[in-house]
Amino acid sequence: MLKTLSQVDPEIYNWIKKEEEREKSNLILIASENYTSPAVREAQGSVLTHKYAEGYPGRRYYGGCEFIDEIEKLAIKRAKELFSAPHVNVQPHSGSQANMAIYLALLKPGDVILGMDISSGGHLTHGHKINFSGTLFTPVYYGVDPKKEEIDFNEVEDKAIKHKPKIIICGASSYPKIIDFKTFREIAERVGAYLLADIAHIAGEVAAGLHPSPFPHAHFVTSTTHKTLRGPRGGIIMCQKEFASIVDQSVFPGIQGGPLMHVIAAKAVCFKEALQPEFKEYQKRVIQNAKRLANLLKEKGYRIVSGGTDTHLFLVDLRNKGLTGKQAEDLLGKVGISVNKNVIPYDPLPPAQTSGIRIGTPAITTRGMGEEEMEVIAKLIDMVLSHPGDERIMEMARKEVKELCERFPLYFS
Repeated sequence: MLKTLSQVDPEIYNWIKKEEEREKSNLILIASENYTSPAVREAQGSVLTHKYAEGYPGRRYYGGCEFIDEIEKLAIKRAKELFSAPHVNVQPHSGSQANMAIYLALLKPGDVILGMDISSGGHLTHGHKINFSGTLFTPVYYGVDPKKEEIDFNEVEDKAIKHKPKIIICGASSYPKIIDFKTFREIAERVGAYLLADIAHIAGEVAAGLHPSPFPHAHFVTSTTHKTLRGPRGGIIMCQKEFASIVDQSVFPGIQGGPLMHVIAAKAVCFKEALQPEFKEYQKRVIQNAKRLANLLKEKGYRIVSGGTDTHLFLVDLRNKGLTGKQAEDLLGKVGISVNKNVIPYDPLPPAQTSGIRIGTPAITTRGMGEEEMEVIAKLIDMVLSHPGDERIMEMARKEVKELCERFPLYFS
């Protein structure tokens, strides 16, 4: 593997091998990361990367797409089955571009959009001022209740009535609780807004039937295909049939040219894998591990935002530990535990520092780890964060991380 690359470009080969070693020897607790299957990687590394295929099956702008068409149709068919989706477009290169396609299909510059505030768990593309969604359009935000730290539907409704958004966006990048799509749709109906559900983080749980589906409530659904879905890095759009034409036109020729057919093939493999009974069991273990790890850290004195989690991720408020999220990320990274600093609701610190960290269990669950290993991981996290700068403790933690990773090797180890 990579034999040719090592000869043609030893510098890139070297950095890839270093990253491979990092992934093998680190506990990846970043909620948006996962490991694909060998089959997904093989499809993504195939000859399909050579082919231009602008357009859609049966309506291409290039010749020689007869086999390409069958691959894309298969990806669409499997995604429809997996999510019970009326219409699917598998061409978006990312979740952000999937969201962009929906906005540009429905909105004019300056139109109002209502999305979750990023400090409450929303995503950049839900209207953040430094993102295209907050510069092309007029963003209004809803948040979470200060005490429960769950979505405040009274605020959602009040702001929807006051500002009359064209689109209401639900879904999040760091919100640990179940999302009530039905109530969002009811509010959208009252103000004549479209409902867009961004399920990038919870797609695997939705596919496995462990989180309520956005259908039939949402007009549009976007997602990534990595994270909990465990596929290649990419995006997908699903929608009600009446919007099929405007969605497809918005993706191509609206915002993209030729689709990445090697990635679409990998998406098709990912969807097939997610349709298997084993995938549902995997998703159950992901959620069990997240709940267990959150509870163990709570028992050790860490404040868990919203009191716990219903999904694959949770947020840890570190203020009572005297640490910022950035400090915790750096400390844990030094012993081989990868997390990301993350703002918490009503965070007094800026995004470059943050008062919290986000922890997710998809990747460690893919490695085969279970609730017993969550006890070890909770202990290691507490060891490191309770003794910042203690090199003896850090070395003990490094050793245990290494041993745990060796007990649960990755397929490319």
